[in-house]
Amino acid sequence: MTVPATSRQTRTFEDRADALAHFFLRAAEAPRLIAYDDAVGCPLDQALAAIEWTSAVGILAQDDLIHAARLGADAAAAVVERKDADQRVFIYFGPRMDAPPADPYEGTLLYVISMLGRRPPELRHIRRWLQAVFAEPAAETGSTQMLAGWFATGSAGVVFLPRRADDPYTYCEVGLEG
Repeated sequence: MTVPATSRQTRTFEDRADALAHFFLRAAEAPRLIAYDDAVGCPLDQALAAIEWTSAVGILAQDDLIHAARLGADAAAAVVERKDADQRVFIYFGPRMDAPPADPYEGTLLYVISMLGRRPPELRHIRRWLQAVFAEPAAETGSTQMLAGWFATGSAGVVFLPRRADDPYTYCEVGLEG
């Protein structure tokens, strides 16, 4: 997928509340994903790789709506909404539900859920805008851990957690030029 010409705005915030206030102001009614554990966040570099792989092999479709996702070091799972004729179908992709839960041995399980919005984001918009966010390399000290992200047709915005405790929160917004 090619990345369209984009505009980019980046702001930093010393306070988590200020970063989230700016995020919700800019997101307005756009579909959004929020990290379930806001101290850990969600690694967007891993998320983008999982999205690209599942799309390439046909597991996820471009029109799928992402309601929730779980990312681990060696496994991922998602709940998506898909249109089937005239009805909506919710599909779980991931490890078997009857399998006993295992403790993650390399890191923690990271969840993102679609909440505080009228609808979940479409996979096509998540793919397009995450590619645009990562098309320009982040500063060496930049984090890829998402606290919150909104994804619309013409633009998207992401709040990144600080890499270290004394670093600021970073908000990056990308959109179509013009």
